[in-house]
This record gives sequence, structure tokens and C-alpha cells, in this order.
Amino acid sequence: MSAGSATRQMRILIADDHGIVRSGLKMLLEKQPDVRVIAEASDGVEACAMAIAERPDLAILDVKMPGMSGLEATREIREKAPETAVLILSMHDEDRYLFEALKAGASGYVLKRAADQDLIEAIRAIERGEPFLTPEAQRALIRDVLDENRDRDERLTPREEEIVKLVVEAHTSREIAEMLGLSEKTVENHRANAMKKLGMRDRVELVRYAIRRGLIEP
Repeated sequence: MSAGSATRQMRILIADDHGIVRSGLKMLLEKQPDVRVIAEASDGVEACAMAIAERPDLAILDVKMPGMSGLEATREIREKAPETAVLILSMHDEDRYLFEALKAGASGYVLKRAADQDLIEAIRAIERGEPFLTPEAQRALIRDVLDENRDRDERLTPREEEIVKLVVEAHTSREIAEMLGLSEKTVENHRANAMKKLGMRDRVELVRYAIRRGLIEP
């Protein structure tokens, strides 16, 4: 992709299960003289098929679609059409969606509510071969790196990790004790030690830790 060419058009695929969203995105994008929407898809399966057949420069995918999510579609497109960059468009501003999108191979993550300000800037960054992250996303990644460093400093034992996983899956101390052949008191001690090591106060923080460590699926 050449950012400096006046005649080179950036070929884009849009995938969203709402037709009105696709129409709005197409109107916004085609105000740019060097941008052309070459295909539209209403679900992730269709988006993958079109991306593999048409090889657009960029696929803009909604994070949640029927049949196959935008994250699953991103992984498949990046594997089968690696020359196609992917930008995730989402109404969700939770960190986990951002992290999963980047892990799947997306080059950027834009919130739908900010698309009119951020979308063109995002595709220009991707056109230059650069990832696009909003300041909020950059802060989230920095927080995650700091948290991972803290986690490395305070490693849980295998038993503590096992109990954290079961706690996050909403098992009670009694259920965990029965499953692992331990006393309830031992389970509660392991849980308390794990939370103290991690500097966490509640189950919400434990869930985030468990997702980041790969103990559970987001």
C-alpha cells in the first residue's frame, strides 16, 4: 500500500450485520477520493469469504456478528489473506475486546461512537503500515503491561491458580473443596493468599487476571 500515490485507491471491505451502519460507513469512507468500498458483508462468514476472494487492502469488521464474530473472522482473514489488514469497529470499550482484537491480528480498534472522528485517521495509519490505537487504548495497554509485570513479581502457586480459576468460574469454597479434596478452610486460605499476592480486592479483578493469564476464555 502506498500512501503517497495520487491514483492508487485503497480497496475496503465493510462487515456489519446492520445495513444502516454499513451505509453510513460507506458514505463516510467514500468522501475520501482515494478510498473505494469494494464489498459489504452482513456476517463474519461472508466477510471471510469476500476477503479471501477479493483481497481488499483493508477489512473493517464489527466485533459482534452472527455466524462468526469479528475476532474469529480477523484470525481467519489474517491467516488466509495476510495482505489484507483488519480494523475492528465496536460499540464495546472494555479492555478485553481491545486485547483480543490485537491478539487476533487486527491493526486497530475504533469505537462506533467515535467513528466519525477516528475512522479516517485509523485507515490512514494502517495505510502507512502503522497500528491505530486511541489514547485510551494506549493507556489500557500500558496498564496491562504494568499489571503483567506485577503478576510476574507475585507468581501464584499452581494450586492458587487452580483455585482462582474455579473461583472465577463461580464455584463456592465448599464446591472447590469437594472438587480438589481439600478442606474449605484450606481453599479460603489459598484464595486469600492469591488475592493478597495480586493486590486484588474482589472477583471482578480476579476475572480480569484470569482472562489475561489464559485461565479462562473472555
